[in-house]
Amino acid sequence: MKGTSGQLNQQLVLKNYGGKTYISRYPDMSKVKFTESQKTEQGLFADAIAYARSIISDPEKKAAFQASLEPGRRVYNAAISAYLKEHKNKKDQEL
Repeated sequence: MKGTSGQLNQQLVLKNYGGKTYISRYPDMSKVKFTESQKTEQGLFADAIAYARSIISDPEKKAAFQASLEPGRRVYNAAISAYLKEHKNKKDQEL
């Protein structure tokens, strides 16, 4: 099991810290009440994920985005980052 990570049937979670694998219970988030600010951020992140998926699903957009990146950066992660930076700046300007 060394080096394994992820969740098993929404009952157990395998995590790696310091070269060791740990097993813990799957988190129960059913009683967590998110604030309006947290809900807004979660929505913004969901929009960023949708944007990144749209970029990587279109070969032309993906190639254009890849051309603007430094070697080793992934298009998906860079697209999420770009979306969040652009929209957080707009959000900050509105406040």
